[in-house]
Amino acid sequence: MVSLAQVKATIEAALTDAQVEVRDLTGGGDHLEAIVISPDFEGKSSVDRHRTIYAVLQQELSAEAIHALALTTRTPQEVAASR
Repeated sequence: MVSLAQVKATIEAALTDAQVEVRDLTGGGDHLEAIVISPDFEGKSSVDRHRTIYAVLQQELSAEAIHALALTTRTPQEVAASR
């Protein structure tokens, strides 16, 4: 099992100025939701953004420390425009 703090730190280390929130969806520690806001997503499709996060967490996913991962990926501009 991987901690929520470890997942958050891994994503933040890989993406420029990322704001990351990670939640446990089931209480078991392996079904997670990550909300990631990063300027690195600028110009990328949703699929490419998700591929980026999956690549960052490849080790955890391969080891099945994370069984399921729900993602929300946005740029800071998208967040500002939605307010």
